[in-house]
Amino acid sequence: MDRNIRTVDDVLKLLDDLFTPEADRWTADAATWWDGFYSDRSRPVPFFVAKPDESLASYLDRCLITPGRALDLGCGPGRNALHLASLGFRVDAVDLSPTAVAWGEERAREAGADIRFHCGDAFTLTAAELGGPYDLIHDSGCFHHLPPHRRISYLRLLDRSLAPGGHLALTCFAAGEMGSELPDAAFYRQSRLHGGLAYTPESLRWIFSELTEVELRRMHDEPPESPYFGESFLWTALFRRDNPPAPDQPFS
Repeated sequence: MDRNIRTVDDVLKLLDDLFTPEADRWTADAATWWDGFYSDRSRPVPFFVAKPDESLASYLDRCLITPGRALDLGCGPGRNALHLASLGFRVDAVDLSPTAVAWGEERAREAGADIRFHCGDAFTLTAAELGGPYDLIHDSGCFHHLPPHRRISYLRLLDRSLAPGGHLALTCFAAGEMGSELPDAAFYRQSRLHGGLAYTPESLRWIFSELTEVELRRMHDEPPESPYFGESFLWTALFRRDNPPAPDQPFS
């Protein structure tokens, strides 16, 4: 007889295990799947090209964010991390996939960029490994692969790693365009995530209600010859932390 639920982390792990292995894109066990995804660099995947998100470039051009310490979540081959480093940010970049991290490190060496790459789960890496607090946490395509319960882990990461006055820059699937629009509970009944979760502006504002919204819009489509990545089936949002988490926050 097992009685092995005592902490919030125990509950999160239990919920992780409700999904079939094929649905997993967020734990360390998913590294093999992502390795397969990144193994063929010649695939016509738009975000394989070393171009930063048009939204990230826009935030920088308009001085909505300024150089400081940055964390790139789900960095893949490092396209956004490289852009940040080129503009003077001190960058930590995290991905589950050893193949993606190796590709990013190769690009960084070629560009002469000083980026600290980490292979692993950002939710379990220690504060010493990540080295925050960060003035910018950037996420292009990680958040929408999380099951609903792992939003708790995501918010906890922001609580401990995003500096007061710092920004979260987020790109995720837009409802009506890309991703599943099933209710949260349905994912647990079906043991699947259907490739990723779609979000509405209202749901993003509610989830990140402890932060101040700076901008939330659809990403601009960018043509192949553009120096930037952009697809209109994505939301892009910039939020700012105006205050540190309250002392009684349960996951701080």
